[in-house]
This record gives sequence, C-alpha cells and structure tokens, in this order.
Amino acid sequence: MSEDERLTATPPGVALAPLDSIADGKARNFVIQMRKGRFHGFVLRIGNEVRGYVDRCPHMGLPLAQKLDDYLTPDGALIACSWHGALFAPSDGACLGGPCAGAALTPWPVTVEDGMIVTAV
Repeated sequence: MSEDERLTATPPGVALAPLDSIADGKARNFVIQMRKGRFHGFVLRIGNEVRGYVDRCPHMGLPLAQKLDDYLTPDGALIACSWHGALFAPSDGACLGGPCAGAALTPWPVTVEDGMIVTAV
C-alpha cells in the first residue's frame, strides 16, 4: 500500500481501550483493521482527556515511533518523530521544529465515554 493510500480516518464509535490503559502524560499506538486496510494512529492521555493523531510524520510519511508507543520526548512535553527529529505540539500537532516546519500531524478524533477511549466524529 502506498503512502497516499494509507487510511487517515476511522468510523466513529470504535471502542479502543479503557482510559486507564494509558498512563497520564503517555501515548499508545492503535492499529484498526478496516475493509480498506489498516489504520495506524496513536492517542495521548492528558489528565482525563485524550488527543489522537494519525501515525504518520508529515515530513516523509513514516510512522513517528520506531519503538512501540514511543511517541514523546523523554520529558513528555512534545511529540517526537524518532526518524528525523521533528517535534510537534501535543495540543494541535503543529510542527515546532525539524524538517517539517509549518506542517502538522493529521488529527484523529477520539474522546472518552464512560471511561473508555472511543473514536469520534
């Protein structure tokens, strides 16, 4: 599957995991098998809220993490691409430094319902 053919969205209402399965200030990878292929995304937990992004760096289209769930800088303050060092704001996915200045991660709508992380509209 080419980079352009990778899935960048999921249907709403897909239960991913309990909120407590991600420690506060950490991130977790999710792969969802759909009819058209596999969707790759990750979710950051910030307190009782979550933010989701498609797992693809805007620089070269590679997944951000070379090691499972390793999406954040050591201090947990920023999202980091482990391939070329791009740094992104957790709040909106904007590139703050590195080879993709001016670009941003693709948001993946997720929310918390009754203690469960689910895909949103």
